[in-house]
Formats: sequence, C-alpha cells, structure tokens
Amino acid sequence: MRYTKVTLAGLFCCATVLSAGFMDSLGDVAKATAMDSAKAYTGETKQEANTQTTTAKTPTSAAANSLSSTDMNGALKSALNMGVDYAVKSLGAKDGYLNNPLAKIGLPEDMQKAADLVKKVGGEKYVNDLVVAINSAATEAAPKTAQIFAKSISNMKIEDAKEILAGSDKAATDYFRKSSTKELQDTIAPIIKTSMENNSVAKYYDSFQSFYKSNAGALKNEYVSGAANMLGYGGMVPSDKDTDLNGFVTNKSIDGLMSMIQEKEKTIRSNPVAQNSDLIKKVFSAF
Repeated sequence: MRYTKVTLAGLFCCATVLSAGFMDSLGDVAKATAMDSAKAYTGETKQEANTQTTTAKTPTSAAANSLSSTDMNGALKSALNMGVDYAVKSLGAKDGYLNNPLAKIGLPEDMQKAADLVKKVGGEKYVNDLVVAINSAATEAAPKTAQIFAKSISNMKIEDAKEILAGSDKAATDYFRKSSTKELQDTIAPIIKTSMENNSVAKYYDSFQSFYKSNAGALKNEYVSGAANMLGYGGMVPSDKDTDLNGFVTNKSIDGLMSMIQEKEKTIRSNPVAQNSDLIKKVFSAF
C-alpha cells in the first residue's frame, strides 16, 4: 500500500513537471489564444467591454461635475424663463389656446356628451361659440401668469437645479407643477372668471343649455335616445346639471401652460447648442 502511494506521488510530480514544460514551450500566439478563451469563459471580456462603455461616458460626467453651482443655477433659471416666455407669448396671442392642439380647451366630459347630442339636432353653432369663448378667456388670462412662474423660478434652490438638470425631459415642468400649481389656481381663478365674463362665456353657456333643454323632446325620441345609449351617453338625456366651468377652465389653462413649457424644455435639452445662450450651451451639454 505504501509502495502504491509513493508510486502515485511520483507519477503526479512527473505529470506536473511535464505540464509545466509543455506550457513553457507554447508560443506567444498560443498563450494569447488560451487567455482569450479563458476570459470568454469567465465573462471577463464582457466586463472589459462594460468598462470601456463606462469610460466613454466619463467625459460627460466629468463635465457635469466640473460645473459650478452658480453656472448650473444660472443656466437652469435662464432655460425656465425661456420656457415660460414661450408659453405665455404663444398662448397669450390671438386664439393662442384655440389654435394650439397641445393647449386647446374642450368642454368638460359631461357637457361634451351633451354637446355631441346637441350637434345632432342642429345646435353645432352653440357648441362652437361656447368653446371659442372658453379658449378666449384662457388666452386673455395667460399673460397674467408670468409673475407667478417668475416667483417660482427665483425661489428655486441649487438642490432643485441639480435634480432638474439630471432629470427627464419634463423635470423642470414637474418642478413647476409641484411648486406653482396651487398658487396658479388661486391667482388664475379670479382672472379666468373675469376673462370669461369679458368673453361672454356665461351667455354662450346659457344659450347652449337653453338649446339643449328646449330640444329635450327631440333628444328623447327613440332614435336619438337609442344612439345615445349605444354611445354611453344615456345619462345625458336630458341633464339639468350645471358644470363648474370656472374651475374647469382654470385647471385646463394651467395644463396648457405646462404643456408649452414642457415642449420648450424638451427642445432645449435635445439641442442646447442651438440656444442663444453660452451658459445654457455649456451646462445642458454636460448632462
């Protein structure tokens, strides 16, 4: 037994020596091939590729890290002011809301269902007049919101700026929604109320309701009622419920402003070099 163990040990040593000698005799090419195969098997090659990818992104991160707080804050505030200016001017122009698919205000859902039925019995004019009046009221109110956004921008902290710059295409708009919506609602509501009076919204609303109610008989006939029920509008035949148009138009006015600010924000982020501001180019290009 002892002899057998000694013999096996001797054979193992010989094999080790022979193996070492064999490996020493391999050429450089063979060694490289063996090492590459080993890397492929262990996943090391994949790790190296990931390292190269990370390295390729480093300059952008380094550029962002080298920016001063003053530069980031200044660039973002400039971009936000550009977005607000774009939104207020475009929506504050004649028919700014009405002719803008991103901001146009339709009727509240329950009224829209009634409007669809009103159109079927010749009342399209009443619907259109009301929609035009509502959008005109929002357009009249738009320029008066600029100071609210300006206040929100001036109150922005550097932590907010860093978070927005590193965020999505709508990070700045989300900041406005979080920081300004309540004040916008409180401030815009009375403005909208006055604007709606100036644009005779109540008159057109009353005309719409009057036409709707005076044609209740036609709306309740078998054909129209059947169509209404098929469309899920049965509950609207007829309806005496008035809708809070003031609150509805106020919120939709704000949504329109936010949509336009978001559009401008996306443009700045996607092509900062095209902006007429060296600071915006420098900061936004780093992210």
